[in-house]
Amino acid sequence: MKVLVIGGGGREHALVWKLTQSPKTDQIYCAPGNAGTSEIATNISFSDNDIPGLLSFAKENSVGLTVVGPEVPLVDGIVDEFEAAGLRIFGPNAKAAILEGSKIFTKELLAKYKIPTADYHRFSKAAIAKNYLSTNTTYPIVIKADGLAAGKGVLIISTPEEAEAGIREIMEDRVFGDAGSEIIIEEFLTGPELSMLCFVDTHTVVPMVSAKDYKRIGEGDTGLNTGGMGAISPNPLYDQKLENYCLENIIEPSLEGMRQEGRPFKGILYCGIMLTEDGPKVLEYNVRFGDPETQVILPRLETDLLDIFEAIIDDHLNELDVQWSSDSAATIVLASGGYPESYPKGLSITGLEQVVSSTVFHAGTKIDDKDVVTSGGRVLTVTSKAATVGEALRISYANAQKIEFQGKTLRTDIGS
Repeated sequence: MKVLVIGGGGREHALVWKLTQSPKTDQIYCAPGNAGTSEIATNISFSDNDIPGLLSFAKENSVGLTVVGPEVPLVDGIVDEFEAAGLRIFGPNAKAAILEGSKIFTKELLAKYKIPTADYHRFSKAAIAKNYLSTNTTYPIVIKADGLAAGKGVLIISTPEEAEAGIREIMEDRVFGDAGSEIIIEEFLTGPELSMLCFVDTHTVVPMVSAKDYKRIGEGDTGLNTGGMGAISPNPLYDQKLENYCLENIIEPSLEGMRQEGRPFKGILYCGIMLTEDGPKVLEYNVRFGDPETQVILPRLETDLLDIFEAIIDDHLNELDVQWSSDSAATIVLASGGYPESYPKGLSITGLEQVVSSTVFHAGTKIDDKDVVTSGGRVLTVTSKAATVGEALRISYANAQKIEFQGKTLRTDIGS
């Protein structure tokens, strides 16, 4: 089978890497891909949101399965377009992808079906939001842009001045474009965070092994939020009792609610959960693999990933016995200096050939005259598998030190 993976980050490199292990794959394309995917697949120069171009390519090249990595094409309806053309594609359709595409939709779904989450208010006018905040004296609070904002549309607010500035930036200055036409102001939850990822078809939910990611740029979880600076699997806070609770009180009621709303979900469901003093509560839903969680989850997967994707498309997930390695995994993100704000690009990367016992998944890289150079904020993820998280971290950190590029930034406390 010819397979097309859409996206160009570390998540997509990990997906391509795992799919190459299937005896059923004949050729894998990646759009647009990166320097890492170019070594194990054929990169094609389409934007991950060029739905007409990707559709034409899949038709002309007899692609048997398309796998969508990022959220934007899913929310924009790429699955609907491919299915209408008779092509097989993995991911939720636009009606289901709204779980990530609209925070307001998700909060109202959770409220309607009595699924635990933070208290919230929605606003479509900046003046009304500011007036509400003038009477709200309990800080911190959270302000969220309704739509997709590349992971940057969530502001944690500590003072009235910050709140007014945040509303102005999102709703008046439109720093996130149309994603900020409406906002949510919600209660600030405290507690450890949990990433729960599941394979989902119309009738069946199969939880993946647990993972914990580290979002902030600085040591000790300080500084600005990022797309993720590292991850470990398993999550030390996660056990079978907690999994069962989350399935019964969060995941399954959410999926039943989506069915009731005429939006049945198929694909990858990622639930961000806060373990509060009042019990687990939903922070957000994503409708695709997380990054960098994918880089520690897929190395532990023993079942053919292509078989899982096909079973979900055909609603046969209940017939698969999905198996996982008992080993642990850890990944360290190497980021550009200045990330998550402005950062340089085109910097030469050295030392990749010295890495042993780890897999390096490329994220923000490209080939420039046969050299691998930086092209994004998160550049590489160094992933290792071992009997324990501690040993996996030791191997990943040892190999991370062998890789160099100007301004290389990494956290040294992942997993601590």
